[in-house]
Amino acid sequence: MQATQTVNEKVQAAWNKRPLVISGPCSAETEEQVIETARRLAATGKVDMLRAGIWKPRTKPGMFEGVGAKGLPWLQQAKKLTGLPTTVEVATGKQVEDALTFDVDVLWIGARTTVNPFSVQEVADALRGVDVPVLIKNPINPDLELWSGAVERIARVGVKQIGLIHRGFSAYGNTEYRNAPMWHLAIEMKRRNPSIMIINDPSHICGRRDILMDVAQKAIDLDFDGLMIESHIDPDKAWSDAKQQVTPEALGEMISSIKWRKEDVPSDEFHSALEKLRQQINHLDDELMDLLGQRMKIAEKIGEYKKNNSVTILQTNRWNSILERAFAKGEKLGLSKEFITKYFDAVHMESINKQNRIMNS
Repeated sequence: MQATQTVNEKVQAAWNKRPLVISGPCSAETEEQVIETARRLAATGKVDMLRAGIWKPRTKPGMFEGVGAKGLPWLQQAKKLTGLPTTVEVATGKQVEDALTFDVDVLWIGARTTVNPFSVQEVADALRGVDVPVLIKNPINPDLELWSGAVERIARVGVKQIGLIHRGFSAYGNTEYRNAPMWHLAIEMKRRNPSIMIINDPSHICGRRDILMDVAQKAIDLDFDGLMIESHIDPDKAWSDAKQQVTPEALGEMISSIKWRKEDVPSDEFHSALEKLRQQINHLDDELMDLLGQRMKIAEKIGEYKKNNSVTILQTNRWNSILERAFAKGEKLGLSKEFITKYFDAVHMESINKQNRIMNS
């Protein structure tokens, strides 16, 4: 039997609020912990929705995988006491039904589920005919098509209110973050879906609380619609992801410290000055494209010489020389080594692709 639910006015108001702030423990551990966290979060006046992990899909067996459905009445009681709408992660059709049975207001699909179209479809089928908002986290791996596919599957069963959660991506060589932000992917997803809300999850990007503020501020500066940040009454003793959680009071202070910027200001002077600068960027971008086109034509000529002389496409010493020269030049121009690396990697791959076509033509 499929559960049904309609969105009440309070939930709708929270969903439409900008910025939207969602907080609560990584995992619901005990009834007392859930209710006390909710009380203290509500007392800050900074939180719009209460989150808690009920089912926890973990990387390895033997880790704490959540209390299960027995934690849903705790959330239900916390909502009654504080008035905060609730949201939980669901990964199966049964979890959807259980959550809606206990009046969970908003559901979210986690990164480990988004990556699997079969799982997303199972959740979607359970949501058919249900009027409940759904948030969709980006998949673990950096694949926008998987993320977009999850949105399409949920939309096709009639869910009208869909939002996105950017929680970072697994990446080889990533050391600073638990999950690399790869902001450009979130920005591209926002560009493709301008009418869909997107919020940022600094907790899962950072993996530690000392850099939460920096990531949260950057997300707001990039015009994200809100934040989901994990909060626990005693973070160091949390049963899961202890290092990335903060107390409700620290959460309130963080939200108060963020500089909330506007997307626009009604000033002709501002718009005029901005338009002039943007026109300068447009002209420079045109020049860059022309130069890149010329560079690729030279790369094609080099490819012809290599083909005629049976020389390999990749010349490691030459590539190292290009990078070293670029790093030195970039430093003088105030360009980061990370940017230079990404830029020249992209240029190099395009050159290789063009020379490869010539080699095999």
